[in-house]
Amino acid sequence: MGRRSFFRRNKQKNDNNAEDFSVKIVNQLDENVENLKKMLDEPDDLIIRVMAIPDTMYKGAVVYISGLVDSDIIHNSVIKDLRRPLGDKGNASPKELLNSIYLDVISVSDINIGKTLDEVSLAILSGSTVFYLDGIDKVLIIGTTGGESRSIEEPVTEGLIRGPRNGFVENIRTNTALIRRYIQEPNLRFKTHKIGRRARKNLVVTYIDGIINPDILKEVNRRLETIDIDEAPESGYIEQWIEDSFLSPFPQVINTERPDKVAAALLDGKVAILLDGTPFVLIAPATLGNSLQSPEDYYDRWTIGTLLRGLRYVAAFIAVFLPALYIALVSYHQGMIPSALAFSIAGTREGVPFPAFVEAFLMTVTMELLREAGTRLPKPIGQTIGIVGGLVIGEAAVTAGLVSPVMVIVVALNAIASFSLPSYSIAIAFRIIMFGLIFAAGVFGLYGIILCYIMLNIHIVNLKSFGVPYSTPFAPAFIKDWKDLVLRAPIPMLKNRPQHMQTMDDDRTGNKGD
Repeated sequence: MGRRSFFRRNKQKNDNNAEDFSVKIVNQLDENVENLKKMLDEPDDLIIRVMAIPDTMYKGAVVYISGLVDSDIIHNSVIKDLRRPLGDKGNASPKELLNSIYLDVISVSDINIGKTLDEVSLAILSGSTVFYLDGIDKVLIIGTTGGESRSIEEPVTEGLIRGPRNGFVENIRTNTALIRRYIQEPNLRFKTHKIGRRARKNLVVTYIDGIINPDILKEVNRRLETIDIDEAPESGYIEQWIEDSFLSPFPQVINTERPDKVAAALLDGKVAILLDGTPFVLIAPATLGNSLQSPEDYYDRWTIGTLLRGLRYVAAFIAVFLPALYIALVSYHQGMIPSALAFSIAGTREGVPFPAFVEAFLMTVTMELLREAGTRLPKPIGQTIGIVGGLVIGEAAVTAGLVSPVMVIVVALNAIASFSLPSYSIAIAFRIIMFGLIFAAGVFGLYGIILCYIMLNIHIVNLKSFGVPYSTPFAPAFIKDWKDLVLRAPIPMLKNRPQHMQTMDDDRTGNKGD
């Protein structure tokens, strides 16, 4: 029997409030336990331990779900404490006895009071333990969340050469602790929301008070409060709900598994959103420049960081424009190609039955299929499919005369360039745009590419992420931010936080002014 249906069948018991579906806790222990069993349909993993309270005439019950709790805490800090003699407190009323157990008996620090069956069920399903006492219409909700969970490991989706090797996990409390290890700041705030009507989950909004722009924080909270779905199994649900434009291919919220990346974003005046059950943390707001940056840029000397960023911008250009430029030049603007190169391309294309547009489209689609196959298959097989499949298909296509060797080189360079981008989301966005440019180049040549480029710039300039222009600090221009955009200036020169974030405290050094 579902929670909602049970509440509807019992709503006449609730203070005559037609909109209140929460069943109140009553004074009878047996009735409370029976109500909980009915609502949860008596699952096999629901553990109910009824016991007599020493030195009293009352009974109590410890209730939890096996596998969601830390058994050591329950046995050593709950049940064992409740079995100890109470002495002169044995003659107290149920209300006084529950208050004494709350204050003096149970040694777990995280304890709250619950008054409704809704609170009790959500607590139990979240890994807490509930203590009922006969004769009183309240319960103790004890924080005992535990069970099996993945240990802290190196991030899976974000490879790194230099930097911390720890990544977020599926436990939200572990993730908040990781952030606190990076930022020992009393103004670091963690505000908890409940997300999901049926599968209730904790969502934590993290920011540094005194740095973040209050308008950005207010907008983030406003959008989170509008979320109304049954469940949010992954932070991608939250990202899609709160983003500014769901029609845009560009990611308006950054997702990451790296605590150091989140810590750096918080110190820049941004907000981090953590969802229980996923290792991917969201960072907002986001800009196009953020998507091409990596924490490793700051771990190496500024010359290396600048070089790597420059290579990423070149890679972004290749990932978006290279196939379209090849199609346009080969099909419409052969005069723009140097003569020696034009003769070489013409020689390799001799006997190819398809025009350059169809050739490029088939090869890029094949490359996307290989990427998807490599992702879905087990890791050892996936790597083999990605490498061997690309070589075999490319060689076979050239031997069969279906595509030219130059086209294989163009598609390979395009794939390598997209792999070099630090953000998976921005790489996918560039691949989507690449297909649009391929069609434009196939129909209009360079004119089509230029028109698409103009429309793309108009879209980026108009796009915003929580009120921050997506194209900033390019446009609108914030000159001071350019020293940490394509160029990564030496660390001593990065004294100020990003100007476009409009932070309350813009100085990183503790000294006001530049």
